[in-house]
Amino acid sequence: MKNIAFIINPVSGSKETQNAKRKLPKLIMQTLDAEQWLPNIVFTEHAGHATEMAYQFARMGFDAVVAVGGDGTVNEVARGLVKGCQPSAISRQTALGIIPMGSGNGFARHLNIPIKPQKALEMINRSEPISVDYGLANGKMFVSTCGTGFDAVIADHFAGSNKRGFATYFQNIIKDVFSYHPQTYHLIGDGLDVTHKAFLITFANANQWGYEAMIAPKASLQDGKMDIMMMSSNALLGSASLALRLFAGSIDDSHFMNTIRAKEVTLEREEPAPFHIDGDPVEMEKDIHIKIVADGLRVLVEKRF
Repeated sequence: MKNIAFIINPVSGSKETQNAKRKLPKLIMQTLDAEQWLPNIVFTEHAGHATEMAYQFARMGFDAVVAVGGDGTVNEVARGLVKGCQPSAISRQTALGIIPMGSGNGFARHLNIPIKPQKALEMINRSEPISVDYGLANGKMFVSTCGTGFDAVIADHFAGSNKRGFATYFQNIIKDVFSYHPQTYHLIGDGLDVTHKAFLITFANANQWGYEAMIAPKASLQDGKMDIMMMSSNALLGSASLALRLFAGSIDDSHFMNTIRAKEVTLEREEPAPFHIDGDPVEMEKDIHIKIVADGLRVLVEKRF
């Protein structure tokens, strides 16, 4: 028997998703293989609570802790698991599982974890842990993406909205896109010295923001590097083409995009501006040091053999 904890964020996602979470404990008990897993089900009560509980479960030696929510919840749980693991004991680190019940669910989508809760639970029954990379931006952990520019402005406005879901996300894009003024950025480190006026810059560990919007189609969670995606300041000229490419997984082929791969860089900005980590807006200094921690996190994925 293996110990597994489910940390459920009751407020992430749409109203429909929130209602589904109330029924999730029963679904867990019905679907989880009782001969394999011994479950513990808890709900978060405030921001940061998932990190606190994940840390405690990791210190107790749980085999897996499942984040039930969106990318923000996944980030919180992952932080607790990394904090609760001794660096020399990564092979015994408590594994991160995911039931994607948030808005974008980008990290889960990259890992091919089913969006439907029952299917995701069934996958846990036949899962195995693998080691993946995570990132740090001025010491703040990200599992999928972080960035500055227009996407960070949208993340800030989306976080303040009373409604969730793709429709709200798209409405914020339309509202802000024509009034946004690009900055000039300087990237140095890992052999780079690049100055670029950009509409946005995304530092991608995983391949997407969420909603299958693949900002970095070739990004890998296991290559020890991030894909730095810089969208030209003239991106509005090709906005229709870029939107199609974003969901077709070919945005990196656009001449409005520039891709760089690196392990560690410093981003110098003209002035403090919005920044996001895994889709959540954060307060951040003007200059930001971003690096990838290779094989620093274990996650449950579909068993390969």
